[in-house]
Amino acid sequence: MDGIYRTGQVFSVKKSQPILVQSEGVTREEEFYFLSNLDQNIAVIIQTVYCFKQDDMKCSKNVANVIKQALAKVLVHFYPLAGNLTISPDGKLIVECSNDGVPFVEAVADCSIDVLGDITIPDPVMLGELVHTIPGAKNILEMPLLTAQVTRFKCGGFVLGMTINHCMTDGISAMEFVNSWAETARGMSLTVPPFVDRSILRSRQPPKISYDHKEFMEIQDKSNMERLYKEEQIVYNSFYFDQEKIGRLKKLAMEDGEIKSCTSFTVLTALVWRARSKALKMKHHQETKLLFAVDGRSKFSPPLPKGYFGNGIVLTCCLCKVGELVQKPFSHAVGLVQDAIKMVNEDFIRSTIDYFEVTRARPSLTATLLITSWTRLSFNTTNFGWGDPSQSGCVTLPEKEVALFLSKGREKGTTLLLGLPLTAMKAFQELIPA
Repeated sequence: MDGIYRTGQVFSVKKSQPILVQSEGVTREEEFYFLSNLDQNIAVIIQTVYCFKQDDMKCSKNVANVIKQALAKVLVHFYPLAGNLTISPDGKLIVECSNDGVPFVEAVADCSIDVLGDITIPDPVMLGELVHTIPGAKNILEMPLLTAQVTRFKCGGFVLGMTINHCMTDGISAMEFVNSWAETARGMSLTVPPFVDRSILRSRQPPKISYDHKEFMEIQDKSNMERLYKEEQIVYNSFYFDQEKIGRLKKLAMEDGEIKSCTSFTVLTALVWRARSKALKMKHHQETKLLFAVDGRSKFSPPLPKGYFGNGIVLTCCLCKVGELVQKPFSHAVGLVQDAIKMVNEDFIRSTIDYFEVTRARPSLTATLLITSWTRLSFNTTNFGWGDPSQSGCVTLPEKEVALFLSKGREKGTTLLLGLPLTAMKAFQELIPA
């Protein structure tokens, strides 16, 4: 397909018909693979791309074949990814262990990889050419759990584009899968073999709900934000916070003495929540919710096994009126974030699992910001035999309410990615410190 993209460049990508890559190992005896209640509420497709510059020491002509063969081998360990998503008799998502295979596409671009420019800002049009999706799919059950596309460029560089259903992996287990795939391509054994038994996160019998779980609470849109999202173009942007900027935010958070210490995550999350609420012109009597994921692996006693394959994250919540959020000192918002983090322990996570078992509720996203942090994920150390990626990024964000924190290569700062209606993005940019 030809097109003019964000960089102003025109390029064409020619794609092969997808082939199905099956696990080359013995098919498992189990017919269905259990997904925990932490997997149920995040069945969205995550699309990522990894760019590899030309390696002067190694030709990339056979890269697609190497990555494809490694996929067949690594699926022996991560066998559920070769199956299909379906609905269990009790109405929950479950994987049919069919080993139908993972759609794999080989593609060729008619230009240098430099045409892509900086891919840290999501671009569904340009970067969408580098992943394989199923445009005719009517719902999540008709989409593969995993797809892969390898696109070679004239310069000898290549891009691995991957889509994966979030119900199969959180960021940590997705990264462990990709790194295992890369290790397999280099002929190595797996550093972190997956622990695939998710039944350790089954609901308790009888279920025991110990918290009010405001993350699931419905909020009324009193600020007419839905109309804004429908009427205006959604634009994406990235904002980089170096150590100096983050240091200034921490100083601001602590200057009134209400909090004694804070992390980069808590101050950035508070900043984005306040600025986004202002940029969207939320009314002061509007309730607003902040959701963010906390890794629960270490919260259990004993901790979840190393290599746990699945979602080990849980959403925690802050809830208040917009007037309270934006009129009170910055330290107040930071304190709300800190309190939400402190609330997450094993009992909270077990209660969340049981809450879904009883209610089948899904978190409401009206007037909500959902922050995900990938700052501790090693996206730039995935080596399939042609060195580490020169850059990586997301094709798009899965929901309009989602904002993403990323690390920037080996630098110590944090990059924020988010999408907003055009006028709101202009206002947001003015609210973020230079």
